[in-house]
Amino acid sequence: MTAQTLIVAVLILGFSLIVFGVAVGSAIGDGIVASKAVESIARQPEARGNIFTFFFLGVGILEAFPIIALVLGFYLFFVVANVPSLVASMLK
Repeated sequence: MTAQTLIVAVLILGFSLIVFGVAVGSAIGDGIVASKAVESIARQPEARGNIFTFFFLGVGILEAFPIIALVLGFYLFFVVANVPSLVASMLK
């Protein structure tokens, strides 16, 4: 195993950990926001419209963070580390 192979392996592992963290964090956050919205509607059914408004705002903001993290991950993977060129040079 060369040093270049080790670097590529660690970069791919790091990228997959970023994607995993983004997916798990987003799913947990969406679940918490949705459960709190359902609890709020159960306690005050007359405030359903306002609760749904804040629910959709919360989910929208919550979904912005995974998109930012994925863009950052792709930037690190393709621009900073330039993994495709490293893999291509390893195959030569």
